[in-house]
Amino acid sequence: MTRHLFDGTGTLIRFVLRRDRLRLPIWLVSFAAISAIVALAFVGLYQNAEERQAMAETMRNPAMTAMVGPGYGLDNYTVGAMTAHEMLLMTAGVVGLMNILLVIRHTRTDEEDGRIELVRSLPVGRLSNLSSTLLVMAGANIVLALLTAFSLVALGVESVDLQGSLVYGFALGAAGLVFAGVAAVCAQLSPNARNALGLSIAILLLAYMVRAIGDVTNETLSWLSPLGWILRSEAYVNNYWWPILLTFAGALLLMALALYLNSIRDLGSGFLPSRAGKAKAARSLLSPFGLVFRLQRTGFIAWSAGLLLIGASYGSVLGDLESFFEDIDLMQQMIVQSEGFSLTEQFIPVLMAVMAILGTIPVLMAVLKLKTEEKNDRLEHILSRSVSRNHVLGSYLAMAVLTGFVMLSLAALGLGLVGNAMMEEQLPLGMFYGSALAYLPAMFAMIGVAVLLLGWAPNLTGAVWLYLAFSFFVIYLGGLFQFPEWVGKLTPFGYVSEIPIEEMNYLNAAMLTVVAIILTAIGITGFNRRDIGR
Repeated sequence: MTRHLFDGTGTLIRFVLRRDRLRLPIWLVSFAAISAIVALAFVGLYQNAEERQAMAETMRNPAMTAMVGPGYGLDNYTVGAMTAHEMLLMTAGVVGLMNILLVIRHTRTDEEDGRIELVRSLPVGRLSNLSSTLLVMAGANIVLALLTAFSLVALGVESVDLQGSLVYGFALGAAGLVFAGVAAVCAQLSPNARNALGLSIAILLLAYMVRAIGDVTNETLSWLSPLGWILRSEAYVNNYWWPILLTFAGALLLMALALYLNSIRDLGSGFLPSRAGKAKAARSLLSPFGLVFRLQRTGFIAWSAGLLLIGASYGSVLGDLESFFEDIDLMQQMIVQSEGFSLTEQFIPVLMAVMAILGTIPVLMAVLKLKTEEKNDRLEHILSRSVSRNHVLGSYLAMAVLTGFVMLSLAALGLGLVGNAMMEEQLPLGMFYGSALAYLPAMFAMIGVAVLLLGWAPNLTGAVWLYLAFSFFVIYLGGLFQFPEWVGKLTPFGYVSEIPIEEMNYLNAAMLTVVAIILTAIGITGFNRRDIGR
């Protein structure tokens, strides 16, 4: 009987790999490449032990502990210890996100779209779909661990040895497997894909917050978070394997629970009850924008809270910024040196650039939601009514613009309010707000690129994410790698005024807005001319 539950698993594994033949390699190579690039950058930035120890001193701070985890190897801060300490937690969080997205895609999303019902009509076992997905993710995380480890070893850095690299790589793989298990369980509990994804990401964020609070206040609390477990591996310093084995064991328990829940529930149902809807729809749903906002309300609120917290987190370190970073070459290269401004004022544009690019993620998600609705055959139902294509697309554009404004506003408020509370000499809150809103035209330009692709090449809309990643790399790390100025001008964020150390360049802002309008108009034209549907 047990054997029949898993019939056809091998065939479905090949099917999952076929569907993710581009996604998985891009994810895996990106993680390995970023880890290697950062380690190599540290080698060039810190030429001797004295410079590394200066950076280690900045890590002996509760705010930094909350952000990257407890310090280890700080008395002998080698390149390996620095890479693991400053990169492991953040990379593990993104690895966890990758696993969540892929597991939900192949489980609850396929179930919601009717694919699993179609698959089950064939001679396959009841648990074959979920087990094939989990096995693929297990293999992907193992490949990720090995690829990352050998990429780091290949650098030939003295302190980046094979054992430490394997510990670092498998810590990432173990974290990924845990959140693959979390997503698999949430897919059984939630009645639809959106709730499953939201619950999984909420657990990931909760794991990060619990670990942050525990690392700062009570280490016992950190043991409630799998992200806290992997940090205890102390790669390149003590190279403990038992936290990684503990994380793997937790992942196996979660996967076993997911398989059991899948075996006892009906197809299309979830264990968490669906909330009863209202007897009458709200008047806002009578308009396309009202519907768009309702569909994206949960994500909008979650991203708003996230940007506010990120701003507050950055603000918490502003008070000690002068004493921490004034003698560190890394920070001197990341900021624009300007006479007459404090180091804090010079560092604010760097923080704003990071938060603006992060805030562009929900902005692009808001406008590209239209493609999802089209792909799932829901857009045709709306257009069959007396609603024009321009009205529908305009509603998604309005949602994207609203999202960008709110994200920048909350990030600025979080940074300004908490930063002023931490600093002896306060800065005007309006300065923080103006520094953030200076990025709004750049967001408009990114929206224009997304609409252009949506109108003329909907199958290539994923390219806008690559462009955003390129923008982050160029803007955030351009100073470190000393890129020529023209490279920064390849992205709209390179034309943004760095307030407060620069005056607002209204000409650049106007040019970005005009470019955004032109791209959007061309995209709308293509959207009106092309066929709707798959």
